[in-house]
Amino acid sequence: MKWMIDASFAVHPDFKSHTGGTLSFGGGAAQVMSKKQKLNSRSSTEAELIAVDDVVTMILWTKLFMEWQGYPIEKNILYQDNKSAILLEDNGRKSAGKRS
Repeated sequence: MKWMIDASFAVHPDFKSHTGGTLSFGGGAAQVMSKKQKLNSRSSTEAELIAVDDVVTMILWTKLFMEWQGYPIEKNILYQDNKSAILLEDNGRKSAGKRS
């Protein structure tokens, strides 16, 4: 399973960001999600972290659902385009600066 997750920073009139997520099994979109974030973020990196948090329950639920249906999931991959958010998700505070 391949998940593509992205956030648009401060695009709403109240300066909240927007989350989008898509699941693909190789061709086309099997599941999609788009929603306004409930939190105000101070940076695009923070908006991307909120986006992953918004979608992670769908990622885990879909994996469990597919396995319960008899389809073992070997790889559950999350794609993201913000390098700072990727580093924070992989390494935690070790990748963070003083303002993070």
